[in-house]
Amino acid sequence: MKLGLHIADFTWPEGAPRLGAVFGDIAAAADEAGFDRVSVMDHLWQIGVNGPPEHEMLEAYTALGYLAARTRNVKLLTLVTGVTYRDPGLLAKAVTSLDVLSGGRAMLGIGAAWNEEESRGLGLLFPPTKERFERLEEALKICLQMFHGDETPFQGQHYQLGRLLNSPLPLSRPHPPILIGGGGEKKTLRLVAQYADACNLFPTPEVQHKLDVLKQHCDDVGRNYDDIEKTVLFRFDLGENGENVGEILTNLRNLAAMGFTVAHGGVKRPWVTEQFETFQKEIIPAIEGL
Repeated sequence: MKLGLHIADFTWPEGAPRLGAVFGDIAAAADEAGFDRVSVMDHLWQIGVNGPPEHEMLEAYTALGYLAARTRNVKLLTLVTGVTYRDPGLLAKAVTSLDVLSGGRAMLGIGAAWNEEESRGLGLLFPPTKERFERLEEALKICLQMFHGDETPFQGQHYQLGRLLNSPLPLSRPHPPILIGGGGEKKTLRLVAQYADACNLFPTPEVQHKLDVLKQHCDDVGRNYDDIEKTVLFRFDLGENGENVGEILTNLRNLAAMGFTVAHGGVKRPWVTEQFETFQKEIIPAIEGL
């Protein structure tokens, strides 16, 4: 099993003047500790679960580009991009640029978008749910086409592109891995089965059922269920003195037994980078064989 670090809250003790430096230090510490990936949210305002909208928030792909220069090994992604926040041609170009600049470490994390308040506030497109999922499927097709260098015009219901030129092409082969976030059983998990390399689910009591639904979708479309990476959101709270390490390991073992191969989540007080030594010495070695 592998670990991913999700950085979603940028309201840190030293404030905006030191935000960039601290952000880079956190990612570098996770990289050095052996985390497999680092993600940020694709939001422009803070979301309610983390704080009021006025709290600090960074634009996702600018932030990931910065991390590309501050890290060496971790994969870099959004968890996840709202499909309506960027037209697909621009999104594919952003992910490709991140992949090239990071030496082949980009992933495309994507979903149907949900934050209507943020979208309306900043004038972003926010159509009804049905249309957002239609746009999501078209965006997946466009990104895959551009990642593979196919410049054929695309004529969809919502997007029309005349020439899908994407130079340079991504370094990742066959393309930057695609992760679709969400557990919607009729649409989201079907799109995972059809287009994605990975899914990301919440660790709710229904999570095993979600995996069963995904497997059925894979059977329906002729996809090998085992080829899809299963990632799960997780909360890493070591405690004041590392007293929660045992509980974290127990939970990770349980998730691994269900088939999850990546636990991806936030660390409490991430600016205290010394705590990443605990991950390096006690947690990551204990789960490598799961």
